[in-house]
Amino acid sequence: MTDPSALPVHSRLLPNGLQLLAIPIPHAKSVGISVYLRAGSRYEEHVETAGVSHFLEHLCFKGTTRRPTPRDISFEIDALGGTINASTHREMTVYYGKVTEEFMEPTLDLLVDMVRHSLCHAEEVERERGVILEELAAVEDSPGEQATLLLDSLIWPDQPHGRDIAGTEETVTAITRDQVVAAYERQYVASSAVISIAGAIDPERVAALVDRVADGWERGTPDPWLPNDGGTGTRSGLISKETGQAHIALGMRGCDSSDAERYALDLLSICLGEGMSSRLFLRLREDLGLCYDIHTYAAQLLDTGMFGVYAGVDPGHALEALGEIRRELDRVREPVDAAELERAQAVVRSRIHLRMEDTRAVSGWYGSQATLGLPMLTPEQTLAEYQRVTVDDLQRVAERVIQPDDTHVAVVGPFESTGPLEAAFVEA
Repeated sequence: MTDPSALPVHSRLLPNGLQLLAIPIPHAKSVGISVYLRAGSRYEEHVETAGVSHFLEHLCFKGTTRRPTPRDISFEIDALGGTINASTHREMTVYYGKVTEEFMEPTLDLLVDMVRHSLCHAEEVERERGVILEELAAVEDSPGEQATLLLDSLIWPDQPHGRDIAGTEETVTAITRDQVVAAYERQYVASSAVISIAGAIDPERVAALVDRVADGWERGTPDPWLPNDGGTGTRSGLISKETGQAHIALGMRGCDSSDAERYALDLLSICLGEGMSSRLFLRLREDLGLCYDIHTYAAQLLDTGMFGVYAGVDPGHALEALGEIRRELDRVREPVDAAELERAQAVVRSRIHLRMEDTRAVSGWYGSQATLGLPMLTPEQTLAEYQRVTVDDLQRVAERVIQPDDTHVAVVGPFESTGPLEAAFVEA
């Protein structure tokens, strides 16, 4: 595929506030279409409606004025080939598809129809309520997911971005059709939307198609996302249940989406806990045999972020594992050597270049930046930022972020309290 940094990005703001991005990719055989909305859990002000954005995403597949039943939409999706789906995040919701060039027009028409003209029928609300409750029940059966969700609630207590995006059993059961429709009418407006299309396209033809499908779409006045209040919760949390493993998630404040040090933190995460040559993997799995899965991750939001460590261990080895994790966190605050940094930079290069071979990923790369209001960086510009990171930068961000005395501990497993677990980490 052509170098993604050399791809022209045709950007246009329509009179109703909708933003169009068209990225032609020479020699591509497919088209990636992403329709983004500024909607998600960070737009849910009241805890009583937690999960309404995710609920709405489900309902947009259940019938429109021109495609009145779920079957109408499902049969059309299958007839188009490729893939069509959607996902709700904290700061955006995206409806997307990847199809061959011949199906670009009907796919764009279908996706925009779904987000513009959803019927939200009462019977579909009730039917989908049951589906989402089953989705939440699946999380209850996944203690690893429970641990990371519990960790979010400790780092961002009583805030939308500290809650499960899908809500809770209580909120999903109580959400009314009127609340779903209110969220739909408020957030699914033209000034909240970005349409990003990449691949085998002619930008002029794409512009004409978007003009047609967006005709009459009202600008609207969507709600803004809710800012982070800066507070944190209790030091530790426990979901006590009989599990074969202890699921441990450790978290600390990280970098937000516009923080210049986010590139260094991403590289530090690779060194510490991403991949088979990372420090935590080598120490806890290869040297000590304490766990099967251990990894780190960095999450960036518009005005906050977090850095996390996850491990699944035998409950009898949980205290030892926590002590070893603490020692590796302490050690990584010392200078990382140049060879380790170079390996991490190579990993990032590979990830981005491989990702950019997918037309849907290219549409998502630019569409998500536009939706979040971030600088429109090309993949090569982003890689240049990673390449500029030095060993001193890694040490500085490690000293800033990795604060063991201010680390939250979330555990799911057969324990009565977090006291001994917290002590094992703090006192190591």
